[in-house]
Amino acid sequence: MLQQLMASRTALTGVLERPPPPSRRRPRRTDTVTYRVRADLTGTRPPLWRRLELASDLFLDQVHEVMQAAFGWTDSHLHQFGSGSGHYDPGTEQYLCPFQVEEGEPGIPEGDVRLDEVLAEPGDKLLYLYDFGDDWKHTIKLEAIAPRPSSAPRATCITGRREGPPEDCGGVGAYELICAATDPRHPAHADAVTEFTRFYGGDLEPGSMRTTPFDINEVNDVLAGLDLAGEPASGTPGPGGSLPGPVDDLLHAIRTSAGQRELRRLLDRARLDKPVLLDAATAARMVHPYSWLLDHVGDGGIKLTSAGYLPPLHVAAAVAELRLSEEWIGKGNRESQTLPVLHLRESATAMGLLRKRNGMLLLTSRARTVRTDPAALWWHLAQRMPPASRDECENQAGLILLAVIAARAEGDPDLIIARLLSAIGWVTGSGSGLNASAAGQACWDTRTALRRLGGITGGWRSEAPSAEGITFARAALQSWPGR
Repeated sequence: MLQQLMASRTALTGVLERPPPPSRRRPRRTDTVTYRVRADLTGTRPPLWRRLELASDLFLDQVHEVMQAAFGWTDSHLHQFGSGSGHYDPGTEQYLCPFQVEEGEPGIPEGDVRLDEVLAEPGDKLLYLYDFGDDWKHTIKLEAIAPRPSSAPRATCITGRREGPPEDCGGVGAYELICAATDPRHPAHADAVTEFTRFYGGDLEPGSMRTTPFDINEVNDVLAGLDLAGEPASGTPGPGGSLPGPVDDLLHAIRTSAGQRELRRLLDRARLDKPVLLDAATAARMVHPYSWLLDHVGDGGIKLTSAGYLPPLHVAAAVAELRLSEEWIGKGNRESQTLPVLHLRESATAMGLLRKRNGMLLLTSRARTVRTDPAALWWHLAQRMPPASRDECENQAGLILLAVIAARAEGDPDLIIARLLSAIGWVTGSGSGLNASAAGQACWDTRTALRRLGGITGGWRSEAPSAEGITFARAALQSWPGR
């Protein structure tokens, strides 16, 4: 009987659980207008605020960048947006930063939420919390809506009051203490200096805790440098007016608006609408490893070992001719232990130049056509990048790497790839989002092929795309034959 009562109580508890609050998001506007908003830092006296004019179609991850610039923050901590009566109110709908999304916290990714979904009418408010330790609470209030000229900046600061707080100073109370302790004209200056010493310790002078001066021109210079582009209605066009199939498929595979915008920005910067120019000398220099391999296989082919590898004689020839001993330690006569040779042969196979038949390594019909024409071989390799893999994650990672290189993107390529693969939905075996190391492994075949072509130079920890590599990546993204 007791077990029955306990079971009934458990079932009843499940029935009586609080339902999730209804969504506070409104339909997006069909037109883009200018929002005039005032952003206040809660608890400051006199109020610390900035008045901004924002494009209504900004996404919240972009609004986060605007807020960081407007208040002089350094984006060194986590943040979170919310729509409701208070930052910690259970009825507030939370819009999460990427780290929170990766940690599986309840809420909506901020990159999926547009500003006009949470601010629709004058008087509407959006909450913004920065640094969960110091707890900087901001309220963004919509003051007015105006028509938007096409030439208007995506975000601009039009006025504001008071200097921004220092990072990691301790919160609003500490900020006010610092302001009083560093301003001899403040009526509580003397007491504030004493309190500052007690609060921070005697080794720290008030002047060492510097606030951020409010310079509207400097703020707007920072805002002008942000990438706040809107979301296009369709994919970035290539030379033929639309994205090549796999690139378009990649764009549609991304589940988050923020991820789609990031990939679109890469493709925009890659200038896929511009033709690729190639000279014969560059083509011959880049494809030399592959043309040598095709000539070495020749019309008669090469008999493989019983395990399916190149015989030692041919491995040694590749190491000597292509100077692979400079990048690989070992005797260089067993393909299974000489990774550069193994990858060269396997990538040539994956890109439709070699095939196995009855224990022989043979040229394909396409290889016979292009082996004596470096430009044709260059274009064939570009059209077949990334090397075909049965692993869809590897194919997508390779495409993203090509986009990163073609766009001359700044930052760690593997972090960008990890971010976009996670936006598609790829996770590790433990269920967490991919990190840079996992992304690097996923695009390894593509990166290695690019290195063999001279498209990536430098050490593995200091690599950079060459000018020829950028051109090759653009060509690879522009055209893609059916496979």
